[in-house]
Amino acid sequence: MQLPLSQGMYPEEFIAPMRAELTTLGFEELKTPEDVDQRLMEKGTTMVVVNSMCGCAARMARPGVKMALAESPVKPSRLTTVFAGQEREATDKARAYFTGYPPSSPSIALLRDGKLVYMMERWQIEGRPAPEIAADLVDALKQHC
Repeated sequence: MQLPLSQGMYPEEFIAPMRAELTTLGFEELKTPEDVDQRLMEKGTTMVVVNSMCGCAARMARPGVKMALAESPVKPSRLTTVFAGQEREATDKARAYFTGYPPSSPSIALLRDGKLVYMMERWQIEGRPAPEIAADLVDALKQHC
């Protein structure tokens, strides 16, 4: 049985702590396609984390993002997140901004004025320690923010 697009794959109580790892850092959850368009088209630099239930999001991506934001001397104008498998329509809309890249979760993108300037895909996250991911993100933030 296939779930309707508006219904998430996981019970909210399972993913609430995963959402909180980013929202406590100041990330805004984008839950509708309209939310995505509104935020990603704004002037300035926007970080988009495609959050996920998988282990590499828990062990590598979210900790790497947290470390990068703590270490980087420059920050994006906005921190946003969509949750793969939960808000499917919003996630699909965000991925439409990641031109040239297949769907990937977790993943981390930087957009400037609505245009993709940096992308870290799952294959660049999976199997790498969070400090290495953070170092790559700090470099990207320095270059694009």
